[in-house]
Amino acid sequence: MYAAMNRGAIVTLTANPSLDRTIELAGTLMRGAVQRAAGSHEESGGKGVNVCRALKASGTDCIAVLPGDDSDPVMAGLRAADIDYRNLPIGTALRANLTLTEPDGTTTKVNLPGPALDTSLLESLVALTVDACAGPGDSMPASWLVLAGSLPPGLPADFYAVAARAVRERFGAAAPLLAIDSSGVPLLGALLHDAAPDLLKPNGEELSEVTGIASGEELEANPPLAASAAMTLIERGVGAVLATLGAKGALLVTRDGAWLATRPPVAARSTVGAGDSSLAGYLLAATAGQAPPDCLRQAVAHGAAAASLPGSTVPSMEQTEPGAVTVSPLELHPVPPVIPRGGPASTMPKEQD
Repeated sequence: MYAAMNRGAIVTLTANPSLDRTIELAGTLMRGAVQRAAGSHEESGGKGVNVCRALKASGTDCIAVLPGDDSDPVMAGLRAADIDYRNLPIGTALRANLTLTEPDGTTTKVNLPGPALDTSLLESLVALTVDACAGPGDSMPASWLVLAGSLPPGLPADFYAVAARAVRERFGAAAPLLAIDSSGVPLLGALLHDAAPDLLKPNGEELSEVTGIASGEELEANPPLAASAAMTLIERGVGAVLATLGAKGALLVTRDGAWLATRPPVAARSTVGAGDSSLAGYLLAATAGQAPPDCLRQAVAHGAAAASLPGSTVPSMEQTEPGAVTVSPLELHPVPPVIPRGGPASTMPKEQD
């Protein structure tokens, strides 16, 4: 699907970054009780930031673009992790999210909305993204641009579409491939405003949301139906759909076919960032020129490895086991065309991540 790329870094845009604090509980979470923690972790986070951390762990050049002041703890965490970044000062602190994990891997997240960004900052954040995609000096432009996560209050529903169009207009045929990993407002806003990505990474609920087909639970329980739903997005201009289906594994759908990947269960410690690691695994395989089934295989291997690690810790390539992943072709069945449940951008549901 993708030839091996002799191009620049992978760029991620995280419009609503966070400082992710994870507390590992020694027992089951009990509401209203005082409990002891077995450990804690703190990482710079947000979907695009997590993707960058996973790419960096495997030695791949990446640049994180995000709002936030130089002195913000999120930026301090990126510097400590030696991750290249471009930040837009906003004069206020970024959000801090809290995650509670139980010994059996059950994860409870409390996400803040993030600081409101004046729409006047939109143009500056988009320009920062375009500059990051250009690369320093005469270097090659970025190979991928990842638009990931929720939108902070104040940014319009089509913000990711605006960013995608700006990059594509600036670089033309040399523009980086585009990946979108989001839900609700930014996801529907991108798809409804002519920003069909080369790769879309939904879960079952998000796939239902953007296609209007069945429910998230029904799609996760029925991979062939999920694949057929994903094909409706391919017919609308999306290059590939990488959908995670919970216990059923993950699937990849392109114009050339559909594949389902499964692997034996892992002992989960935290699911935080597992989906972001899956996307990083896919990108690592894609930039190496691997075939679609192998890109899917590495995506699942990365996600499983992330789930086995504490907090929002991301795995390196050496910590993944692609050989444990089974990939099988799926037969596609047509489904009737539908209108996304979100309707026009002005009436879209609020993004939940």
